[in-house]
Amino acid sequence: MTRNVELTAVLLPAPEGGFTAVNPETGVTTQGESIEDALANLREATELYLEEFPLESRGRPILTTFQVDVHAA
Repeated sequence: MTRNVELTAVLLPAPEGGFTAVNPETGVTTQGESIEDALANLREATELYLEEFPLESRGRPILTTFQVDVHAA
């Protein structure tokens, strides 16, 4: 049986170009040259991960931002 699950993707610009994509619910991390590539790679890697380690339902994640003070050196 297959079911559709909505997960979170965090995309960060990579220093060498492209994007790093992270799924915080599973810890899966991938890369891609574009946002679309990074998401496609993350989707595939997460599907493979979930075949081995089923996801426990814990409700929807809360996504927010926060600020910190950074002192110049």
